[in-house]
Amino acid sequence: MHGNMMFQPLLISNLIEHAEMYHGDTAIISKNTDGSMTQTNWSKIAKNSKRFANVLQSFGLSLSDRVATIAWNNHRHLEAWYAISGSGLICHTINPRLFPEQLIYIINDAHDKVVIFDKTFLPLIVSIKASLPHVEHFICLDHYDAAVIESFPEVKFYDELIATQSDHYVWPQVEENLASSLCYTSGTTGNPKGVLYSHRSTVLHSYAISLPDSLNLSAHDTILPVVPMFHVNAWGTPYAAAMVGCSLVLPGPMLDGVSLVNLIDQYKVTNALGVPTIWQGLLTAAHDLGSRLVSLKRNVVGGAACPPSMITTFRELYQCETIHAWGMTETSPVGAVNQLKAKHFELSEAEQFNLRFSQGRPPFGVTLRISDEEQGMKELQRDGQTAGHLQIKGHWIIDSYFGKNENALTVDGWFDTGDIATLDEDGYLSIRDRSKDLIKSGGEWISSVELENIAIGHPEIDSVAVIAARHAKWDERPVLIAKKSVASQITEADILNYYSDKIAKWQIPDKVIFVDVMPIGGTGKLLKKDLREKFGSVLLDA
Repeated sequence: MHGNMMFQPLLISNLIEHAEMYHGDTAIISKNTDGSMTQTNWSKIAKNSKRFANVLQSFGLSLSDRVATIAWNNHRHLEAWYAISGSGLICHTINPRLFPEQLIYIINDAHDKVVIFDKTFLPLIVSIKASLPHVEHFICLDHYDAAVIESFPEVKFYDELIATQSDHYVWPQVEENLASSLCYTSGTTGNPKGVLYSHRSTVLHSYAISLPDSLNLSAHDTILPVVPMFHVNAWGTPYAAAMVGCSLVLPGPMLDGVSLVNLIDQYKVTNALGVPTIWQGLLTAAHDLGSRLVSLKRNVVGGAACPPSMITTFRELYQCETIHAWGMTETSPVGAVNQLKAKHFELSEAEQFNLRFSQGRPPFGVTLRISDEEQGMKELQRDGQTAGHLQIKGHWIIDSYFGKNENALTVDGWFDTGDIATLDEDGYLSIRDRSKDLIKSGGEWISSVELENIAIGHPEIDSVAVIAARHAKWDERPVLIAKKSVASQITEADILNYYSDKIAKWQIPDKVIFVDVMPIGGTGKLLKKDLREKFGSVLLDA
């Protein structure tokens, strides 16, 4: 017997309809590619998304055709997002920082019919368009520009297209498991792989990240998603923002520390989200500008382990709560968020602070386990000490990659994340390392993450990475790659001495290499693969 309740499919179009109806005058602030600012609101975003849905319909596209976006976080991109998914098409967000060969592969693999791009990326699009046989329409996400036409005569302009259309559009009531959006993994090994989200998974994920025990989003907030919309859909925040009706500040291409500090202070941002490299730049800029970041109550750190020293600085200097979170493209992305439980407030401040270093616990909708092997079957103890392969299952977790016939799960139905981690009895997750980044020295494991967290705590170090370097006797030994702070005179001996009372002697890196620039990928993550290729033989060479 079924319950006597209405059934309505969980659709992305419901989110923008809700925001328009109940939060229409809530501000959406957008920095454009030329640096100018646009202030709009949820009502105007919704109306323009309907206009653009009419544009897409006029192209004769079929249900679930792919529409690619290569764009920064801005209001036009947000409008296009809702138009694409809401009309039954698939919004394929693409990382513009990938190599042209990877972009060509991704667009052709997805069979994108339309490519929408910010003016910033015109040279890139012109250089690859001849290699994109499936693309029927190219749209510049801007107003008419004769200079663009000169180099790309067949291009269409977003503002011109929507100006010709009505804002009357009835969102189709598609099936909730219909695909809504497509993101490709970063492709550090082999070609990138597509992860295809559904309307249902996206709406459920939006509920989960809005909860107080998760990212704690509400209509009171002004959110700054520094994480790009092409990076796992800006961690789902543009969807959750419409769900709760909060204000959004979209930073465009200006992601440097000074620009972000100015946006936070001018628009009274309460909650910001980004990777650790972004926050390092923000903290430096706030110090240099004398800003107290008064409005900023929370910042979410994901994409890589957050250095403990960063949590300390945000808390003690800026009274800002740093929320450590974990996830990946295949998990939509949120799999764990670090919020304390009631019992933890009985702990000392130091004990609470130590708990903040973990990646947190899973919200309702996902389950985590630690397994003895990648293919699962044997679950290890949740004692906070026993490390194993981190695996996940839930309502917004991948089961297979786009266009691939093979199952992406273990034999008993879990997704193996590639991380080595521990779980405690409350479900708090501590990532020990990526399985490929663990250092096996003389049969013993050394965590690169632990070594990095110690090094980044030194006041004269800006960024670090620890890699496994090949060793004639011990197979592998840790080597620290570090970028000094400006004007620092720190030496290799200083760094090695800094480790002496913080970790076992045999785990201290064998060598410190100072570099001027760290290799950073398209999503702001540090590229250890490049460092391993460059420095992996340094101990053998010595």
